[in-house]
Amino acid sequence: MEDELFGRERAEVAPGAVHVPDWLDGERQRALLAACRDWARPPAGLRTVRTPGGGTMTARQVCLGWHWYPYAYARTVVDGDGSPVKPFPDWLDALGRRAVADALGPDAVPATPYDIALVNFYDGDARMGMHRDGDEKTDAPVVSLSLGDTCVFRFGNTRTRGKPYTDVELRSGDLFVFGGPSRFAHHGVPRVRPGTAPAWLGLDGRLNITLRVSGL
Repeated sequence: MEDELFGRERAEVAPGAVHVPDWLDGERQRALLAACRDWARPPAGLRTVRTPGGGTMTARQVCLGWHWYPYAYARTVVDGDGSPVKPFPDWLDALGRRAVADALGPDAVPATPYDIALVNFYDGDARMGMHRDGDEKTDAPVVSLSLGDTCVFRFGNTRTRGKPYTDVELRSGDLFVFGGPSRFAHHGVPRVRPGTAPAWLGLDGRLNITLRVSGL
């Protein structure tokens, strides 16, 4: 394809929302995957998220720093095994701050450290409906890192879950940051493309690591 011939370019999808392809090199992807596998182990490990209406999310999740459950934060896995949430490592804050600086510029880096990570695992059938990241007490930019299978990431608007929106292909190693006027835009994952992860990574499925500043 022509876009492959010339490579994928950094793109501003909406004001304050930037896609940076191939931001994580192979070594960093392997290291991040190894960390995710450690975090996914119990206690306070990978779980199925249940919504207040009785449904379940198809992507499974583990949290660091603060435990997210619909639609609040806690210090323990209140909707799981009740264990204390795993700590948020300093190196992950440094990675998030560097991601914001690279995507939006140094002035967009929040003064308060990143202290929440939501790690979502998608198998080939998993999806994520349109939603907003609105349970934090701050408008610091959200950092999203992708590992494994390619997905279609749908980035919408701040008013509704419907159009207008833009579909972006996120591959292993890609970075997506959204802040400023796009901080509370609706977004979701309508499709994952199974079998598209790089063979050298050793991951069957997709991992998304989302970093947030809680303001709590």
